[in-house]
Amino acid sequence: MKTSLRPKNLFGSLAGNTVFLQKEEILLDVTSRLWFTYRKNFPAIGTGPTSDTGWGCMLRCGQMIFAQALVCRHLGRDWRWIKGKRQMDNYFNVLNAFIDKKDSYYSIHQIAQMGVGEGKSIGQWYGPNTVAQVLKKLATFDTWSSLAVHIAMDNTVVMEEIRRLCQSHVPCAGAAACPALESDVLYNGCPEDVGLRERLALWKPLVLLIPLRLGLTEINEAYIETLKHCFMMPQSLGVIGGKPNSAHYFIGYVGEELIYLDPHTTQPAVEPGDSGCLPDESFHCQHPPCRMSIAELDPSIAVGFFCNTEADFNDWCQQIKKLSLVRGALPMFELVERQPSHFSNPDVLNLTPDSSDADRLERFFDSEDEDFEILSL
Repeated sequence: MKTSLRPKNLFGSLAGNTVFLQKEEILLDVTSRLWFTYRKNFPAIGTGPTSDTGWGCMLRCGQMIFAQALVCRHLGRDWRWIKGKRQMDNYFNVLNAFIDKKDSYYSIHQIAQMGVGEGKSIGQWYGPNTVAQVLKKLATFDTWSSLAVHIAMDNTVVMEEIRRLCQSHVPCAGAAACPALESDVLYNGCPEDVGLRERLALWKPLVLLIPLRLGLTEINEAYIETLKHCFMMPQSLGVIGGKPNSAHYFIGYVGEELIYLDPHTTQPAVEPGDSGCLPDESFHCQHPPCRMSIAELDPSIAVGFFCNTEADFNDWCQQIKKLSLVRGALPMFELVERQPSHFSNPDVLNLTPDSSDADRLERFFDSEDEDFEILSL
């Protein structure tokens, strides 16, 4: 099998005894992903809902793909969650950033309220582009992770723009060099005194999200091989998308089936225990992952990649260029060195809630909302 988590391929075609040798590792890979589902009885979002059942599935998928970026950033691609094993502090720092409360960086509260600026009322269904734009805004407040988040619009990735964004020479927290201490006071899922340990970075870790539409009402089969190859890249964070009425977080494939984590399970909101420790078992899917045919995938998706270093990004660019040589595979997006003259500057888009560019891009990329039934609470 080949996975979007580790450089070693796990999701894909297996034969003979290899299946049995890797089965345990595959399940551990899936279980180690942070699994965000519908929750109930959390603090009200403003004066609104206390549950996201029926409307929050894409928001939860956005949390999952972004959590995978934070895991890669702070724990590394080889990190694994094992039930009952004590985890390092940075794991809980990552998890706390997504807990259902208003002051967590990437909570359902923050995503829903930030979405109001994108034209989405609280309780309204999101498309892949909307959640990507919202997560980009929220990441600017996450000084602990200090990520450079780039959303490639118009099916085009401009390398010059990404390098300018990641080589901005601004202070960032050294996650690997400065692990959280036991005595650190946590706020928003990260050490409050992180500002004391900032260092000058030559490359800010990159989260690259690419909203795409791979067909009109169904996915064009010419894109399927390219999509499979994206899952095989060590930089892959996976794909958020789904099918009518359902959003899923896709992490790999087997044959012609996609492997995904499903947010459509309602669990009680989690509160820290008396000791202050956060019970975390409900944030890991401990049963075999779900599968669906690639042909059933709704054509509106967002593909995610994480490049921790400039070398990671350069390697990713080379892999994308090689995809154009794959017989029978249609490129899902274009990779160019410089911004075409007809483009707007994407780095200034969506910085303010009333951005006219954001409205234009929302109409273009979130047309898939019309294909989804918005479920009532």
